[in-house]
Amino acid sequence: MSARTKKKAGFWNLTEELEGDKIIWMIVFMLIMFSILAISSSTSLLAIQQKSSRISIAMEQVIMSVAGLGIIGVFYKFGNVGLFRLVSRYGFAISFFMLAFLASHFQGIPFFKPVSINKAWRCISIFGFQLHVFEFVKVLMIMYIAWAMDAIKTGRTEMADELGKMNHLKWLKTDMGKKFFYVVGPIIVTVMMLALGSNSSAMFIGLVMIATALIGGLDMKYIASLGILAVVGAGAIYGTYKLSGGHVFQRLGLVVDRLALASNDPLEKLHNAKVGTLEFQEILDKTRQPVSAKVAVSEGGFFGKGPGKSTQRYIVSVMYEDYMFSFIVEEYGIIGAILVLMLYGSLLARGSIIVRNCENHYAKTLVAGMVLLVSGQALMHMFINVDLGPLTGQTLPMISHGNSSLLAFSMVFGIILCISKMAKKKIAQETAKAEPIIVTQDEVKDSLNDLDALEEL
Repeated sequence: MSARTKKKAGFWNLTEELEGDKIIWMIVFMLIMFSILAISSSTSLLAIQQKSSRISIAMEQVIMSVAGLGIIGVFYKFGNVGLFRLVSRYGFAISFFMLAFLASHFQGIPFFKPVSINKAWRCISIFGFQLHVFEFVKVLMIMYIAWAMDAIKTGRTEMADELGKMNHLKWLKTDMGKKFFYVVGPIIVTVMMLALGSNSSAMFIGLVMIATALIGGLDMKYIASLGILAVVGAGAIYGTYKLSGGHVFQRLGLVVDRLALASNDPLEKLHNAKVGTLEFQEILDKTRQPVSAKVAVSEGGFFGKGPGKSTQRYIVSVMYEDYMFSFIVEEYGIIGAILVLMLYGSLLARGSIIVRNCENHYAKTLVAGMVLLVSGQALMHMFINVDLGPLTGQTLPMISHGNSSLLAFSMVFGIILCISKMAKKKIAQETAKAEPIIVTQDEVKDSLNDLDALEEL
């Protein structure tokens, strides 16, 4: 075997055999490595809670990461626009079924039932495996919105046309009627159903769906209508919450508490309360996690404390989920934070290149929505961890602990990488046309020769 053949068989040359966007492949590998390192160190309290060990949890993360890479590989190898379009068409129907099943609290099927975690119905237990419904609704609804906008653009609106034959549904044949039926209506329904389990998820997913629809060609007047409906809906939800004594939309009370906590100085309230009283303990319980997360950020410094040397992981109970960025800053410092930020920023940049060079309208809208989902959630997580907003419970994509989240975002990256193969040739052509940034030695020599020739004249 020649040296050249051996070189190509090496691990670091593996990306040469991969099609699609190689930078996104490297981003995926880097995020997974970060995830394994961070989770192996941040899960001390989780290990105690599960009566396990950090090594066992780290091994579980390795297994789930391999499963995630498997999903990415399947989507990348066997996926195509036609298949994605078919699944996208039923994205809203699947999401509606899962969310309705959660809302029903139906416990009649032992191996398939909704599960309440932290007083919120968000998971479905399937043979003991807890599937976090909201994580998959994010992906399915973005796929659906991309399909809906493409269907309206290309005139493939058979259902609306058939329903429009009825006298009282003639409005569905109009452009406005179709956009409401296929886009605006499903967004409203999904957000309302998500709000039953998580207000922050409802707002975030709603915004990403609206942004995806805008990229797909939805007029601003519909966005304004959605804004008005959102204000009216928020008022209706708050009114229902108050009239029911907090029994309906129970999570709204948590939102109010978090907003109050973010707008006021929690330490001032804690100092004003008498030590040992119920008021003091309640304020302490509410402020322990966000304040400790800020302590983690401040103690990290430039280089960090080093792997395995975090102290706040023993105080913040969900450091490995909601406060993963704070943990990374504490152990790896500003350098680690910049690296993570660069990974998500690079994804946004590469995603925009794929979108710009993708000629298929559906694929373009789908990739844009997926990239916005990952980068938007990552930025929201970071902002909250550095105290620029109230806690939302949104994890750091592909890094934070969470099996459902990892699998769902693996689907996202699989879709992006699959579609990037379509735009690969066009991206390569644009790259070839670009002027080189670095001046080569030959160019310098030619310039010096020209100067010598000029002096001889």
